Amino acid sequence: MSRRDALVLVADDDNSSSSAIEKMLAKDGHRCLRARNGQEALRLFWDERPDLIILDVMMPLLDGFQVCERIREHDRATPVLFLTAKGDIVDKRIGYGIGGDDYLVKPFAFDEFSARVRALLRRGSDTKSTVLSLADLTLNTTNRKIVRGERNITLTSTEYALLEYLLRNQGHVLTRSQIADHVWNYDFEYDSNVVDVYIRYLRNKIDRDFPVKLIHTVRGTGYVMRVEE
Repeated sequence: MSRRDALVLVADDDNSSSSAIEKMLAKDGHRCLRARNGQEALRLFWDERPDLIILDVMMPLLDGFQVCERIREHDRATPVLFLTAKGDIVDKRIGYGIGGDDYLVKPFAFDEFSARVRALLRRGSDTKSTVLSLADLTLNTTNRKIVRGERNITLTSTEYALLEYLLRNQGHVLTRSQIADHVWNYDFEYDSNVVDVYIRYLRNKIDRDFPVKLIHTVRGTGYVMRVEE
């Protein structure tokens, strides 16, 4: 269940666009903070600590990517949704690489926007209290602490959601479609490599420096998390 009455920061220098987004958020029961440039967005983020950040990529003073980078220096958990009129894969890879969680290309329909917001807020409000583990990897869903061996692992909110889903289904092969539907709450067929990109990010953090690999590719199908003999 996604959160209602969430506080959402919307940074967009296009007044008509941010007004439309504010109305969409209000329709779903959320409150909105509006910033007209990147510097104002940073100030509002630190002052108000919103539950979700929506950043237009092209903004004056600081663009959306720069705002995200500065936030991620101190906060890895608050979800970030990028808005762009570009929609090309180069921009998407930059955004995902610096800690963005999702992309939405303008113009968009209310239903699509609402689904993206709902999925991102759901990650932050999931209150399942348990410890998930596999081999020497543990994930505490209460405090979102991840440890492998004696090393603390820091993940973005999307990486965390992906790892939790894999751990909850350890030993079961998950298709790319299943992963996209659960983690992003919509079909990623139009950009299916996003799942592969995030699996690579996750492997770099939890597998690369350890002799026992936990995330495995099932050729032609998807991925599975398990300890292989």
